[in-house]
Amino acid sequence: MVTKLDRLARSVRDAHQIADDLAAREVKLSIAGSVYDPTDPMGKLLFNVLAMVAEFEADLIRARTREGMKVAKAKGRLRGKSPKLTPRQEAHLVQLHAADEHTVGELAELFSVGRSTVYRALQRAERGRENALQ
Repeated sequence: MVTKLDRLARSVRDAHQIADDLAAREVKLSIAGSVYDPTDPMGKLLFNVLAMVAEFEADLIRARTREGMKVAKAKGRLRGKSPKLTPRQEAHLVQLHAADEHTVGELAELFSVGRSTVYRALQRAERGRENALQ
């Protein structure tokens, strides 16, 4: 039993593959209480129409989301996740690392962040130095 066809497959191609697999196993599909027989011509037609509508709805949602994000970005409201370290803390972290006083693990513990945050801060500093040289 599937509540909605868009929960079963991401595209019409996926829906066809699933329907073919179900037909090979002689299994009938129940979508929202209605039973569709993938071997029956009418069942195939209804399944294909539902699959196309489900894919169309998913495409519309993606397009609206992208458009909404563009509008939010243009208005300056799309910021994403705020950084764990302030620019001042990040500069201090880079200084400590450059002085070879601490390991990456120690810096992560000292600044209460993950090791990946330390590595990203060091990469940003390196990119900043490279851009300054060009």
